[in-house]
Amino acid sequence: MAGNSQRRGAMRKDGTKKGATVGSGGQRRAKLEGRGPTPKATERPHHPAARRDRAAKKRAESANRPAGRSSGSRRSTGGLLMGRNPIVEALRADIPATGLYVQTKADADDRWREAMRIAVSRGIPIMEVARTELDRMTDGGVHQGLVLTVPEYKYSDLSDVDTGSLVVVLDGVTDPRNLGAIARSAAAFGASGIIIPTRRSVGVTASAWKTSAGALARIPVAQVTNTTRTLQSLQKSGFAVLGLTADADVSLAGLDPKILTDKVAIVVGAEGAGLSRLVGETCDWRVSIPMASGNESLNASVAAGIVLQAVFAARS
Repeated sequence: MAGNSQRRGAMRKDGTKKGATVGSGGQRRAKLEGRGPTPKATERPHHPAARRDRAAKKRAESANRPAGRSSGSRRSTGGLLMGRNPIVEALRADIPATGLYVQTKADADDRWREAMRIAVSRGIPIMEVARTELDRMTDGGVHQGLVLTVPEYKYSDLSDVDTGSLVVVLDGVTDPRNLGAIARSAAAFGASGIIIPTRRSVGVTASAWKTSAGALARIPVAQVTNTTRTLQSLQKSGFAVLGLTADADVSLAGLDPKILTDKVAIVVGAEGAGLSRLVGETCDWRVSIPMASGNESLNASVAAGIVLQAVFAARS
């Protein structure tokens, strides 16, 4: 026994006892204690729910970001234009703008220099930002180092639009370029304003401003919640409502010229779909534009321009 005790108690050169067993250091005990309750899905970094939650928070932060950040990366509520040619054309047309964002160390050309010159002359703030910031503002669009922000458009009341004897009503038109082109024709041929619905319709955007070549600064646009009721209100005010449609009751050439010399509301429908059913039924006359056989319907803005010119000619 004594010999065994001496063997168990014998020491190695490194100071440890011979025959000793290395322990776990409490590791097994920690494993047996458990890891607590399972965390929520949104608290697990790699869980799909957590990723969705982070993305939602990021979108909310972006939407609530103050307008005057020092980095100069404010996004206009009205919209933006990108690309050198569109921006130069818009600035030439004197559309309203809240800021011109220019890419740091971008290659300058004649369009670039003209955009800078016009912005300086009009007192438009110029912000120099990195290309990554312009990519973010345009969602990766082709900006060519220039982005112009346009303020939110202030719509007029219906009472400010129907003051004259000629108005244009849009029914389901969704292309802002059509709105801009129609505004240009409406201003040229003496219309007192344009009426658009608040839902399922184009609004005054940066693209509409550009296409209008400044006309939207001269002609008011009103938004209404119900186009049919608005047309009925115009009829009570003495307007004759002409709806443009391919399957019309009468052609523009066959319409009594006296109708065009009185108060007229021209209703333009969406391309392809045309006038909605209730709007078409409310019109006093459904009018078509004579064309050579075998041709499809005209672009909405082109059709509106033709009828506006016909009204103007009848009154001249």
